[in-house]
Amino acid sequence: MRVNLKSWSLNKHHHLLVKLAVAILIVGFAFRLFVSRSTGSASVLESPVFEKEQVQGLDLKPPPVPVDIPDNEDQMPLDIITEKCDLFTGDWVPNPSGPTYTNESCPFIEGHQNCIRNGRPDPGYLYWKWNPCDCQLPRFNADRFLELMRNKAWALIGDSISRNHVQSLLCMLSRVERPVEVYHDEEYKTKRWHFPSYNFTISNIWSPFLVKAAIFEDNDGVSTAEVQLHLDKLDKTWTDAYQNLDYMIISTGKWFLKAAIYHENDTIVGCHICPGKNLTELGFVYAYNKTLHHVMNFVATSKHKGLIFFRTSTPDHFENGEWHNGGTCPKTTPAKEGEIEIKDLNKILRTVELEEFEKAAAKAADNEVNLKLLDFTNLLLSRPDGHPGPYRQFQPFAENKTAVVQNDCLHWCLPGPIDFWNDVIMEMVVNG
Repeated sequence: MRVNLKSWSLNKHHHLLVKLAVAILIVGFAFRLFVSRSTGSASVLESPVFEKEQVQGLDLKPPPVPVDIPDNEDQMPLDIITEKCDLFTGDWVPNPSGPTYTNESCPFIEGHQNCIRNGRPDPGYLYWKWNPCDCQLPRFNADRFLELMRNKAWALIGDSISRNHVQSLLCMLSRVERPVEVYHDEEYKTKRWHFPSYNFTISNIWSPFLVKAAIFEDNDGVSTAEVQLHLDKLDKTWTDAYQNLDYMIISTGKWFLKAAIYHENDTIVGCHICPGKNLTELGFVYAYNKTLHHVMNFVATSKHKGLIFFRTSTPDHFENGEWHNGGTCPKTTPAKEGEIEIKDLNKILRTVELEEFEKAAAKAADNEVNLKLLDFTNLLLSRPDGHPGPYRQFQPFAENKTAVVQNDCLHWCLPGPIDFWNDVIMEMVVNG
């Protein structure tokens, strides 16, 4: 018998091909089944129902996004929207921590404003702070302020309210370094202090009218003659120092209510309260408009490269009279909203101030002069409790509990509400 080897070989070859094909099909089916089950398991893991069942009760949040936080203690918390706000509109809120200095820690407080030393018995007025609406106001940071003011010169220019303010600022800064008085004029009304470690100077320049004036008045405000006021000549006491200053706060106000003879072009043009002088009664508004127009024009066209603040005049809280006729200010707590209205005279002064500032602001911007407004009217109007009142004098009732004494309802106790001006000013200097 002969065997057909060729035929057997072919049959064997076909048999192997069939087996290989079947094996491939089985492997393919198994792989597909495995993938299908794996996909099904993944779908279950991604199921919202499963996720909810497994993590119920956990507070899941998106991963934090890294941010660069500036090293600045005056920045607002990140969860507060930092929009520009009105620092001058707000209210007074309780401040249990109280003031940052005391009459014992600060040697710069003038006797008339040293209310605690003078025997004021109610300390409650010290425990309030200014809280602007819809924004956060950082407290004054003396360390940072002095660092920012290295090799700089400040001046507060104006009347006794400016002196009141400079003493507040010195008290707050002296917690870091005690300044040295390096200059005073003959009457000790214009002074300058130096902070040696920072080469920083603060001046208080006495210029109650901002224009040239001959004043015949004692330290208690008693006049022996009308003020001779030159409405078209700025006072060189401040203009001569102007270009050497990096920062300044210019203000005036109440002095224009005094009896005065007005001069223009070295000629008497009229007066305010001058019976029997045979002069035209022009009124204080005329003089105030003229003066502020010249002051603002000088500033707006000066090409000054520093920062210049114009501060509006401050409200007083005399009741049942004024300075020399028995006016008092007996309140011991801040006034509630709407409880006190600004007096007519204060309103007139402020109206003139805002009008002249607005006219000068555009001109200043055109000349690249950085002129800003400080309008503390609302901040102080609600603080009738912040004045010395009868405690302008030392222990006024020590000998007679019912003594009739002069009250000061214009200036501010130190420490007191005026300290919060510095919070606002620093915020404007730091953050514009």
